[in-house]
Amino acid sequence: MTDRLGSPLAEPLFDRLLIVGLGLIGSSMARAARSMNLARTIVAADASPAVRARVAELGIADVVADDAAAGARDADLVVLCVPVGACGAVAAEIAPVLKPGAIVSDVGSVKGSVVAQVQPVLPDHAHFVPAHPVAGTEQSGPDAGFATLFQNRWSILTPPEGTDPQAIERVRAFWEGLGSNVEVMTPTHHDLVLAITSHVPHLIAYCIVATAEDLEQVTEQEVVKYSAGGFRDFTRIAASDPTMWRDVFLNNKDAVLEMLGRFNEDLSALQRAIRWGDGETLFNLFARTRTIRRGIIDLGQETAEPDFGRRKPGEA
Repeated sequence: MTDRLGSPLAEPLFDRLLIVGLGLIGSSMARAARSMNLARTIVAADASPAVRARVAELGIADVVADDAAAGARDADLVVLCVPVGACGAVAAEIAPVLKPGAIVSDVGSVKGSVVAQVQPVLPDHAHFVPAHPVAGTEQSGPDAGFATLFQNRWSILTPPEGTDPQAIERVRAFWEGLGSNVEVMTPTHHDLVLAITSHVPHLIAYCIVATAEDLEQVTEQEVVKYSAGGFRDFTRIAASDPTMWRDVFLNNKDAVLEMLGRFNEDLSALQRAIRWGDGETLFNLFARTRTIRRGIIDLGQETAEPDFGRRKPGEA
């Protein structure tokens, strides 16, 4: 993969961009869109007065709207950066004021549910091009965002059947302008892929951290003290926004449950190998899984630095 983040555009792709929800993804998008001159005017809207005030203080948007409908007037592109369970309500709010040709997109990690919520409420003169940037950190809020969040990461577009090809290409150009590599797939396939690559790993992380918290034989101090043994990396994932992940599991339950069923079968096989001292099965599995990690590094989706590139104590 190549680094797509280059020089700012001479002419913006969009005249007016509305970002609804200024958490990590939305605030990073605002910063990157400004840096790369992707929109002449960047408008921010958020349900939280505190977030709106902070966005104004940070100066990461040209206009801070009191609500999504006010911000959507005359917008060429509207991106819903809200929990997937809220996408339908926000789409219904902005639908009456969308101008002809306006494009609506989102950033949710579930696509089938979002399409089902959003597409029916949008007017015929607007286009819906769902998207999912496969990027993020465990941090949240407008202060957590940074312009290079999407650089060299994948953004998956899942346009419903019959979507205007020009609208798809404009959204593709937008994400490429943010530094992303773009893939297109169906909403159903996206949800199955993300169930195993993101949703189930998050669920496992939440479960392991909760299990450690409940152990009576191990103190909380010991859990924190010895976390470098692998538990630390689960806590990073498990620190993600609870509202967002609640909605993810409720809205992608079929794919998640299918992947959990497969995971439980494989976990049972590992239990048998450990119980019966089957070292060959364990070794072969561990050897196979190392290649996945190497492939992720080769594609530029992770660093090969020791200790995952973390700073050592005392380093600046």
